[in-house]
Amino acid sequence: MKYLPVNPQLFITNRKRFMARMLPMSIAIFHSNDEMPSNGDALYPFRQNSDLYWLCGIEQEDTMLILFPDHPDPKYREVLVLARPEPLKEKWDGHRLRADEARKISGIQTVIWLDQIEGLLQAWIHLADHIYINTNENDRKRSWLPTRDYRYAEELRRKYPAHDFQRAARILARLRSVKTPYEIELMRIAIDITHKAFLRVLQFIRPGVMEYEIEAEIWHEFLRNRATGPAYSSIIASGDRARVLHYVFNDQECEDGELVLMDFGAEYARYCADLTRTVPVNGRFTARQKELYNTCLQLQRYAIGLLKPGITLHRYHELLGDEATRLFLKAGLLTESDVKNEDPENRAYQKYLYHGISHFLGIDVHDLGSKTEPLIPGMVLTVEPGIYVEEEQIGIRIENNILITENGNEDLMQQIPVEAEDIERLMRK
Repeated sequence: MKYLPVNPQLFITNRKRFMARMLPMSIAIFHSNDEMPSNGDALYPFRQNSDLYWLCGIEQEDTMLILFPDHPDPKYREVLVLARPEPLKEKWDGHRLRADEARKISGIQTVIWLDQIEGLLQAWIHLADHIYINTNENDRKRSWLPTRDYRYAEELRRKYPAHDFQRAARILARLRSVKTPYEIELMRIAIDITHKAFLRVLQFIRPGVMEYEIEAEIWHEFLRNRATGPAYSSIIASGDRARVLHYVFNDQECEDGELVLMDFGAEYARYCADLTRTVPVNGRFTARQKELYNTCLQLQRYAIGLLKPGITLHRYHELLGDEATRLFLKAGLLTESDVKNEDPENRAYQKYLYHGISHFLGIDVHDLGSKTEPLIPGMVLTVEPGIYVEEEQIGIRIENNILITENGNEDLMQQIPVEAEDIERLMRK
């Protein structure tokens, strides 16, 4: 791992939070992700199951975590299962965790090899009344491939049909949306690395540079600061391409007079930052570009002001729609007639702002969290309004990461330049 060792108390705390919500005499079983083939004998880079990592901090493939807080033998209440290190495999693929190393990372004292677990696990399940199975219940999920979690759930149902099965995801969705101080600390590091990358590219961008060259500068700054890499595929979109929300080709030239929208964030110890800034390729906004940029910035600041304990995302987006309408009228994007005749299900402002403005952020860039329940302290959300004007071939988005606190919120990216004048000044250096 590139990042520095993580305080194991993070994972100890997360397990305690999870086990406190389990039913009596319950066992919970978590698996690592599959290794995925790309082509030939090659594999895609392995990425650990987010829930498993959140609970134990182990990033190695062929890992299991078993939680049974009511087991009569205390040493089997938390069990980490690892693939036994094989000298030949290590010659090809590198070092595999030893038991003492895994204990140090996870804080789990009982470590068992994968080739020993089957008989032990059967006896533990016979003691339990309920089995928590894990599935990827993310509302943004797009793939229904039969992953290891789903395959294992089917196997358990076949072997133990008389047991009561429970969804670990119901607990995890609530817990993962509220960050502990240990998690916030890691997110601050990811944000600090992202800040450094932004300052770096402000010195690099100029007419004629390629979008992928900007992306390369970002990657360089991420890796030299111990990030594992980008938290998601970076969007470097100049000119009219900035209107494509998930533009990831990053293969065109940035031209004089254009804006370039950059949506990127570092991942550090699996925790994500998510920043968007839109800057002038030549270092100076035109009058119209600055007008629309400041309109977007006003909307973002209004949105940040709304994010407080007690508000729901549904109500938050309703209020933002009203403010976007007011600001877009002022900027000449909408007319009074547009607003008067708008469809309530497709409001007039949505012609120029056609995406949600906030999502939860954490161990996944689109982290778990409820859209209908009130926000509570400890949640971290993005705030990312945009303005996309086809007629003017302009796309602008500004995004910061916001921590909900007891007294309101904290902008975790408040140190990252966002004012148009500050961006111009830094690009002139």
